[in-house]
Amino acid sequence: MVVYGNITTANSAAQVVDFVARRQFAPMYIWLDIAFLLVFAGLLLWRRKTMTVLVGLAAGVLYFAVDYGIFNLALHTRSIEGGSMFWVLLWMSISYGFTNFAWIWLWISKDSRLFEWSLLILGWWFCAPLITQTLVARFAPDQVAHPIIIQRTTGAYHGWMALILLVGYLALIVWNLAHDGLEQRIHRVNIPWLLAIGVLVQFGWELGLLIGGIRSAGLGFEETLKPLVINSLLETNLGMPYVYLIFIAVTARYTETLAKRAHPLTMLERLAENNVERVGR
Repeated sequence: MVVYGNITTANSAAQVVDFVARRQFAPMYIWLDIAFLLVFAGLLLWRRKTMTVLVGLAAGVLYFAVDYGIFNLALHTRSIEGGSMFWVLLWMSISYGFTNFAWIWLWISKDSRLFEWSLLILGWWFCAPLITQTLVARFAPDQVAHPIIIQRTTGAYHGWMALILLVGYLALIVWNLAHDGLEQRIHRVNIPWLLAIGVLVQFGWELGLLIGGIRSAGLGFEETLKPLVINSLLETNLGMPYVYLIFIAVTARYTETLAKRAHPLTMLERLAENNVERVGR
C-alpha cells in the first residue's frame, strides 16, 4: 500500500496527515517538455520579456534546491524508479519552476498578452501527455513497460509550508487593515488577485498532470484528489505574498527589459501604479 496514512512523530501526542504526490511518465515526456521550455523561453525573449525569463530561471534553481536538497537529501521524502533522482528532479524543477513563475510574473505584471501566454502553458500541460503517449506507442514501445515513477510523501513539511503561507498572507491582511481610509485604498494589496493567481496556476498544473495520467497514476480516488486540492491551495500559493513584494521592489526601478526606469518609484508608488494597471492595456 503506497499511502502512508497518519504517521506518528517522535512525540507520540502529535500526528502528521500524510499523502503521496506521485508522477509516472515515459522518458520521452522529458525531452518533449525540454523542447517546449526552449520554445516558451524563446517566445518570451522575442517579446522582450527578459525579466520574466530571469525570474523563471531563478525559480527553477530554487525549486531544485528545495526539492533535491531538502525534500530528497534532508527529509528523505523522495523515491524514484526507472531514472536518476538528480537528473529527473533537475528537469522537473527547471520545468515547473520556470513555467509556473514566468506565468505568475506575467499575471502580476498584468501583461497585455496574458491570454495567449496562459493558453500556451495550459495547452501544453494538457497536450504533452497525450502527444507522448502517441509517440511512445509508435516509436518507443519499451518505454510503456519501463516508465519513470517518482513520488514524495508530504507529512514532513506541509505544516511548515502552511506556516509560510499563513505568515505571508497575515502580513498582507495587516497591511490592508492599516490602510483603511478611502484615500488609502490605492495602497492596499489586491489579495484576491494574488490568491487567484497562486491557486489557479498550481491547479492548472495539477489538473493537466491528472488528466494526462501522470499525477497519481495507480492510486485510488482519495489519493488522487488530495494532491489536486491541497497542493493547489498551498504549494505555489504560499509564495505569492513574497513574490509580489519582490515584484514591487524590482519593477519600481527596472523595466521588463532590465533597463533602469527614467523616473524610479518608491515601493508605495509602484504598488499604487500596479493597482491601476489592467490586463490587456
